[in-house]
Amino acid sequence: MKAKDIIKVIEAFAPLSLQEGWDNSGLCVGSPDDEVTSVLLALDCTPELVDEAVACGADMIVTHHPLIFSGLKKISPEDMTGSAVIKAVKAGICIYAAHTSADKVIQGVSGAMAARLGLKNVRILDEDQEGTGLGVVGDLPSPLASQQALDLVKEKFALKVIRSSRPLDKDIARIAVCGGSGGSLIGAARKSGAQLYISGDISYHNFFTPEDFMIMDIGHYESEIEIVDILFSLIKKNFPTFAVRITQNLNSNPIYYF
Repeated sequence: MKAKDIIKVIEAFAPLSLQEGWDNSGLCVGSPDDEVTSVLLALDCTPELVDEAVACGADMIVTHHPLIFSGLKKISPEDMTGSAVIKAVKAGICIYAAHTSADKVIQGVSGAMAARLGLKNVRILDEDQEGTGLGVVGDLPSPLASQQALDLVKEKFALKVIRSSRPLDKDIARIAVCGGSGGSLIGAARKSGAQLYISGDISYHNFFTPEDFMIMDIGHYESEIEIVDILFSLIKKNFPTFAVRITQNLNSNPIYYF
């Protein structure tokens, strides 16, 4: 099998044309014609992940976050990105990322967040002309008080802590979500009629919310991690006998909570 066979399946699910202009989804190391016998999946491509790929015999890595976001001025083993690139090239490993391309389909990152919460009537939050876009919004099966919503989010995303704005005095019936850094969609969340917006990387001043609107920041990693399982299932469904693995060190979150 060639890398382009795996890529074709991924891009049928998350077309590369959907990615944001600043993004670098796609094949960043290697050639579409590289022979592939095994794929390793993770959220982030680190030097340690490349080492794991070498150890388990994987010659293709598929992640959510791109290894290379912008132009590299140098490739050095002293730099995390450079080290991963050098190791991958030496080992003949190609690296592909489905980032905002997988964010903008409703079955992707944000859709998975909505499914965890059991939201109904789910639709794209910030929809473009193609019917895709960032974030989703949906309705809870039954309205919840703020504390109940906090408890639900903690349970469904296995969280120890949540950064939250002031709890509401009324029930929450409609929730908007966006995986990753979703501060730019706060306005869209309010316009959608949601009483609660859940995302990651929310800045301080955005927590000064109106009385009828609440924000929860559950973390960038925590909001996106399910995409690894989605990509695994996608590849496995199309190539049932192919060797596809999820990294044994799935928690690549660089943020620690004490």
